[in-house]
Amino acid sequence: MNPIADDPSPLALHVQALLQRETGQVLSPAGLSELMALTGHGGASAWSDPVQQREVTVVLADLRGFTALTATQPAGVIIALLNRCLAVLSEVILRHGGTIDKFMGDSVMALFGAPQGRPDDVERALVCAVEMQLAMAVLNREGSQQGLPELYMGIGINTGQVIAGRFGSAAYSQYTVIGDEVNLASRIESFSLRGQVLVSEHTYQRCAHLVEASGPMEVHVKGKSEAVRVREVVAIPSRGLHVPRAEVRRSHRVEVRLPCTLHELQHKVVLPHPMAAVIIDVGYHGLQIELDQPLEPFAELKLEFALLLVDFTVSDVYAKVVKCRPCEGRWRAGLEFTAIGVESSARLQTFVQLLVAVR
Repeated sequence: MNPIADDPSPLALHVQALLQRETGQVLSPAGLSELMALTGHGGASAWSDPVQQREVTVVLADLRGFTALTATQPAGVIIALLNRCLAVLSEVILRHGGTIDKFMGDSVMALFGAPQGRPDDVERALVCAVEMQLAMAVLNREGSQQGLPELYMGIGINTGQVIAGRFGSAAYSQYTVIGDEVNLASRIESFSLRGQVLVSEHTYQRCAHLVEASGPMEVHVKGKSEAVRVREVVAIPSRGLHVPRAEVRRSHRVEVRLPCTLHELQHKVVLPHPMAAVIIDVGYHGLQIELDQPLEPFAELKLEFALLLVDFTVSDVYAKVVKCRPCEGRWRAGLEFTAIGVESSARLQTFVQLLVAVR
């Protein structure tokens, strides 16, 4: 029970009625508590404390390739796509008792454990993340029937001690969380691929009984002197939930020999120095290349290559390095697409299908 929300002031009731009249929505109990604290009613609350140190599970979700999509679609289509997606994700977060901390362009950050904590915060965060990926799969199925481009999302999750409170000025302030554990959630999210849910080892240890996950992977993140261990969540068997990533990635793969030019990205900026490579097999969602130098795992690349069979040059595909290994004096790297233009995707699929047909 929330004593503040259960006994709102006349001012809070007035604001609630005004909000409902204008938007058709009402404040959540947490929102009503914040309003009461701001207006000086209801006594102390988590919202009225200047700062608190508390354990929070941070869920950070980011749309993959959305920036590239904005270059190929009208503004109206982009806004409609983004709002449609964020509306669905918001519903999932709120249904599981999460707090939407902020929207940041094409990403959303949700909190489980602030402003109010519950014993099952980690469990609810994990279930929420998997259901967010399931919701994206439904959105893509519906969107394909309307001729809309597909959207994919990567999710990173971390649990730890943060500083929570209201930050800002008299003119504007916002309740949020800050600290190293928040930054780590963001770093983990940056390593996630399309349709993937990555969790920190600390989060995994808190929910190992609940989830089916991959073995540990070590990644090097900014601000950490030692490698960070992460795992990919595959399913939550007790809830009958499975991350649809395997279905997203399933496609034919064909062996080829296609020259390819690579450019590395740093902080989303394409570096000017090209690298030459040869594509040795390709599918709808990724490819394998051979080159003279190693690539760092999770490095981001922009690719360009010609598909002579369909008279088309692909120049708007972005990928991450999944793995890289030495092979007969050279290096082989597996890449997974993080973004690809609508026409390039269609031409690539046609190219693969034509080669499958003549095998």
